[in-house]
Amino acid sequence: MPVVAIDGPAGTGKSTVARRLADRVGAHYLDTGAMYRAATLAVQRAGVAPDSDDVAPVVAAAEIRLAPGPDGATVVTLNGDDVSADIRTDAVTGDVSAVSANARVRELLVELQRAHADSALLVVEGRDIGTVVFPTAALKVYLTATPEARAERRHRQNISAGRESVLDEVLASVNRRDHLDSTREASPLRAADDAVLVDTSDMTLEQVLDRLTELVSERIGELR
Repeated sequence: MPVVAIDGPAGTGKSTVARRLADRVGAHYLDTGAMYRAATLAVQRAGVAPDSDDVAPVVAAAEIRLAPGPDGATVVTLNGDDVSADIRTDAVTGDVSAVSANARVRELLVELQRAHADSALLVVEGRDIGTVVFPTAALKVYLTATPEARAERRHRQNISAGRESVLDEVLASVNRRDHLDSTREASPLRAADDAVLVDTSDMTLEQVLDRLTELVSERIGELR
């Protein structure tokens, strides 16, 4: 079962690119970031501090499910409730790095992620897909972009979604999350040694998709 692993920091467009790429190449799509956001929401609803020892038991007891929606987006449920919108709030964004840094939480969610690997071709995006979750993936891509470019994208997304947004604050949040994700002990954010680096700073979505489609054709086409 070939896997396309797409990793990279926040704001590089991983979710949109991975979802659109899966549509293009006829693959299943898995948004692992949504899993960590759902786990974070479970922790918040339980009233547990995101950096406490009580986080893992809460996540272990939570029922997190991902399913394709009618518009191609991922429908995320937590204990039976649709939380697709709730997991995208600033409150969840602010705590997700701390929850994701918990080693036991990562073990639990990696098991869940691997359970989805039953399709003919799977496109998976996250922060440790090529290094930890699927280290033998047929194709590994590391999307990157400058912090400024990523902050501008997140700022525009917030405005489009009707959320208040201040660009300088978004940039500070991006830099903070980069630091937390890259310095955590459990599965720190980094590019796999054999990953193809794609800098999206000055690329349009279509240009990124064209590049990744080309890579899939080169690396996986002959396997299908």
